[in-house]
Amino acid sequence: MNESMTLLDLATWSYGLIVVVFAGFALYLYAAWRGALVGGCLLLTVILSCGWAMASLLCARSFSIERYFWVAGLDVLRIAGWFGFLLVLLRPLLGGNRNKFFAVSAVLLGAQVVGVIAFGLRLMPDAVALKVNLGGSLATSIMGLVLVEQLYRGIDQDMRLALKPLCIGLCAAFIFDLYFFADAFLFGRPSPVIWVARGPAHALILPLVAVSGARNPSWSLRMSLSREVVFHTTALGMSGLYLLAVSSAGYYVRFFGGEWGQALQTMLLFAALVVLAVFMSSTSQRAKLRVFISKHLFRYRYDYRAEWLRFTKFLSAANGQIDLGRSVVTALANLVESPGGALWLRSGAEADGCYTIHARVNYPAVDVTETADSPLLRFMRERDWIINLEEYRRSSAAYPKLALPDWLAAVFPDAWLLIPLVGGMGVIGFVLLAAPRTRFEINWEVLDLLKTARHQAASDLERMLAVEDLLEARKFESFTRMSAFVVHDLKNLVAQLSLMLRNAERHKHNPEFQADMLETVAHVEARMRSLMAQLQEKRSIDAPRALSLVKTLENICHAKREQRPLVKLVLPQACDGFVVQAHPERLERVIGHVVQNALEATPEDGSVVITLADCGAGRVRIMVEDTGCGMSDAFIRERLSHPFETTKASGMGIGVYETRRYVHELGGEVSYESTEGVGTKVSIELPLHERLDTGKEGEKLD
Repeated sequence: MNESMTLLDLATWSYGLIVVVFAGFALYLYAAWRGALVGGCLLLTVILSCGWAMASLLCARSFSIERYFWVAGLDVLRIAGWFGFLLVLLRPLLGGNRNKFFAVSAVLLGAQVVGVIAFGLRLMPDAVALKVNLGGSLATSIMGLVLVEQLYRGIDQDMRLALKPLCIGLCAAFIFDLYFFADAFLFGRPSPVIWVARGPAHALILPLVAVSGARNPSWSLRMSLSREVVFHTTALGMSGLYLLAVSSAGYYVRFFGGEWGQALQTMLLFAALVVLAVFMSSTSQRAKLRVFISKHLFRYRYDYRAEWLRFTKFLSAANGQIDLGRSVVTALANLVESPGGALWLRSGAEADGCYTIHARVNYPAVDVTETADSPLLRFMRERDWIINLEEYRRSSAAYPKLALPDWLAAVFPDAWLLIPLVGGMGVIGFVLLAAPRTRFEINWEVLDLLKTARHQAASDLERMLAVEDLLEARKFESFTRMSAFVVHDLKNLVAQLSLMLRNAERHKHNPEFQADMLETVAHVEARMRSLMAQLQEKRSIDAPRALSLVKTLENICHAKREQRPLVKLVLPQACDGFVVQAHPERLERVIGHVVQNALEATPEDGSVVITLADCGAGRVRIMVEDTGCGMSDAFIRERLSHPFETTKASGMGIGVYETRRYVHELGGEVSYESTEGVGTKVSIELPLHERLDTGKEGEKLD
């Protein structure tokens, strides 16, 4: 009882789903129909199939003679619809035999109708009426196979590819009916298990019908079908047919197995499920199915829109997720069902560069290089061909002047395709793909797609190499700029040492001078070590922190105490809150540079004054004024802020440039006012930083 209820529940669910499938396909056909007779016959047949599935659903929920009568009657009408559809397609092919086929089909359908009416109205014994009905159904299944065979054999070779999916689907449906009715005729009643599976089996042919409809404009059906839908539907259908065959075998094993029947059935079903799981998880089997579908159900191997979207998706996924080289190998391999490969990229100029492995997918890690002047690379530059190594092994004459390197056969025995990547800079690299998971024919269509795809891949790789070269150039540029700043600071340190040596002759016996000299030497030595460390690490050594501007300016004045004129520092009364966020050494260096410029431009009897003042709005101003030689307005406007521009004979033109860059980096501003022969005023405005030592803990104030 439980088993019967389970079977009825399965029948209810399966036929309920089939009603939805047939109804949806009927609506799709109605929307796509453009008035042709063939399309109308197909639409009518699908509507009758939907009615048959609905009647089967009602019969599964509650069996009665009346409901079975409707199921059998609609089944006859449905088969008649398929016959009419096939006979309309066969009209130009049958010629004078057309009437014979119409007559035979009508007789067989009539016998089936007689059996249905006799069974429903009890005009003869039930067993006899059922035999008549089943015999007529068995004959119509055979007649359906004959019509499909006539259609496939009679059409032209050009049209055969278009109608092949339809013929495969209808042939499978009629073979299933032949098996179902033969079993029912043999045992005197339809098998409930096979009857439950009959609806889904007939529904699975709809994608094949849709493929043929999309290929035949003469049907006046504007239909389109995704290859992914066909792939998954075919895989599902094959799985369903496989499980149906296993279930049928299990049914007979249990029926004839006696005491061991149930155990043998369980073992058979378990083994079948394991085999199905292995098959569905196999990449090679999926590849074989995909190749089979593309070869037998579609005019062209590829759905170019879907393939190009997938290819570009692989390349775009390299942004921050996958290495671009691996993405290129994977994308090209997927086009030809290859499990993986390797990518060689050129390093250096094309004439003297060397090609090394940049990325690999499911390939061993080896160190194999190829020189730019090797026979393989010369062939790629001259011919720009995709090299099929299988074809080359069969006949090397197909690739004249091609000599493969020795490492290819030794390291990669399963090598299959060599794809050169040619860009604006020549051959930037090449991809080696492994043998495919299944037999894969390389024809003009595959070569055209690979050529288009490799150009896109070469373009992306070329941009990647250009970006890497640009980054490397910027690193050298940054290092060169930092070196210029360091040399500029070294010049100032040398100036301090030179001044100390000049004064040493006069004050070398003075103890205060000796102490000051040692302090200066120690300061210069520490600054030089700091500059060397900055060059080696290519970054700023100290971290930004809260600095007291007063202390910074006092340090600058102390460092310049030996120079003349003596630097004067003017501070406001309340200046403890003048704190900025900066790098201690860099800020002292750039302000010190401004002061040093003022000292060098001012005679010893002149004046250099540093003034610290509050600007309001959270900003502070450092003013450096001198009475030196001054600068012209044109020089300040056009040349002063540019690197390597200076008015001093021994100057480098780096200090002003660094000062402006760093002050802007801190959020400040630098301005110059100067008159030739009068003097210069340099104003540096900086944003103030909150005094953390008064309200917060953990930060040291310099």
